[in-house]
Amino acid sequence: MKTIKKLTIKFAADYIHYNYGYLKHDIKKLVKASRETSKQYKVSPLEIFFFMIENEPIEGIYTHSYGFNTSEGREVKNTFKNYYNN
Repeated sequence: MKTIKKLTIKFAADYIHYNYGYLKHDIKKLVKASRETSKQYKVSPLEIFFFMIENEPIEGIYTHSYGFNTSEGREVKNTFKNYYNN
């Protein structure tokens, strides 16, 4: 399987359609918010995307403790939410 190196709108839409069957959010805003949030926290946009969609931990940021989001994880989610809504 080919590794994904870059978060694109097509990849995000295909991933959500394949795993969830439908898309209820604006995919362009979702990708843009992932990219903007990743710049602020100095991680890849793919890591932010999977953190928001699948709740996967991000290496280098303490986002989870015992399976729950830490205060830093909640801060990342709030930052993402602000970029998505603006």
